[in-house]
Amino acid sequence: MTNPFTAGDALLIVDVQNDFIPGGSLAVPDGDAVVPVLNTWIEHATEAGIPVIASRDWHPADHVSFAEQGGLWPPHCVQDTAGADFHPDLRLPADAMIISKADTTEKDAYSAFEDTGLASTLKDLGVERVFVGGLALDYCVRASALDALENGFEVHLIPDGSRAIDEEAGAAFVQELSEQQAAV
Repeated sequence: MTNPFTAGDALLIVDVQNDFIPGGSLAVPDGDAVVPVLNTWIEHATEAGIPVIASRDWHPADHVSFAEQGGLWPPHCVQDTAGADFHPDLRLPADAMIISKADTTEKDAYSAFEDTGLASTLKDLGVERVFVGGLALDYCVRASALDALENGFEVHLIPDGSRAIDEEAGAAFVQELSEQQAAV
């Protein structure tokens, strides 16, 4: 792979956390397969001197998204637990921006852009194109990519650096993203 990055780009790695990896409490099928792919993208981003952003779910123990609280999901990515840690083989640079989302009890967030100030930060850095990969393609990657588009960024999905909980839903999102970009 040749280095795809130029000035005005950013790399967004979405939620590559232990609880979303096989064996985790909310495992994405084949989720660990994204790590070596994303490491290559991180290496290219670092070489090109572009921002690397890593989002993470960062839930309190009584988060609204958890089934015990009436939510959809088992407890996952609880603040300061091993499940919330990034995958140990993910090679984030020391200067990577870490974006924590859904970090209060009462509010869930799938997108790295929701209530984090990420759009403003990227605009302040002169970012125009955002390359996105991670977990899960049909939830947090989807929401982040669509929010990036909505905030005026050109979005490039890293398909082999993303995995879905539901493959059909993931494929539907890839089509949706293509249609959204064509409409811009």
